Amino acid sequence: MRTENSSIYEPLFHSAKNEADAIERLANIVHVLRKECPWDKVQTHESLKRCMIEEAYESIEAIDNNDFINLREELGDVLLQVVFHADLAHEESYFDLKDVINDECEKMIRRHPHIFSEETAKTVDKVIEKWENVKSKEHGNTTHTQRLKDVPKSLPALLRSEKVLKRAVDANFEQSDLDTSLKDATDVIEKIRNVGPEVEQSELSDRIGDLLLSIVNASRLAGVDPEDALSFATKKFINRFDLQEQMASVKDAE
Repeated sequence: MRTENSSIYEPLFHSAKNEADAIERLANIVHVLRKECPWDKVQTHESLKRCMIEEAYESIEAIDNNDFINLREELGDVLLQVVFHADLAHEESYFDLKDVINDECEKMIRRHPHIFSEETAKTVDKVIEKWENVKSKEHGNTTHTQRLKDVPKSLPALLRSEKVLKRAVDANFEQSDLDTSLKDATDVIEKIRNVGPEVEQSELSDRIGDLLLSIVNASRLAGVDPEDALSFATKKFINRFDLQEQMASVKDAE
């Protein structure tokens, strides 16, 4: 139910007719919430980090489920996070939503020289190569090691390790095939199996890490997304667990 003060916000109640007006409507709503809502007023970039991650993963889940009704909603939630953070930054005189959008537009133009300039790129691999070259220059990376370190530490560990390995390959550092990578993983498993009871937990953790990195590398060489593969395996485990629980319930009822 609208209150007696609803007339103040009347323009915000109407659906926008185009994309520009829609973004402006959302930005205005967030701006109002930051002034009026007790919860929104106390939020910070730090407090919203988990929200950003959760909304992104909920969008991914909608994509995995081919659920476009839910995807529409979740993308809106992701967009809300972007607008919210931009509003916070504007209050602190760092930047605003216009800056965010303009910066992204300029980045897309820079990283697509085969579209917006005279350069050419006829294949997907060439497009990726140009993208990475421009990105490296933007970040001031002068060595391959800097490119590896440039992969964000905040990424999920599987995704980060995959990106690091890919960049190492791009630098001609590692050229192993799938069989070699699987052998490396087998060797690490053997070392873990032979660990004695006196081994330090840190050493065991180090070897488990080596095993996981070997598996990620094998996944990359096999053309398999390790994040998707592990997610699917986890889903299968849950399904098996559910089936066993149902069977146990039936057995107990007999």
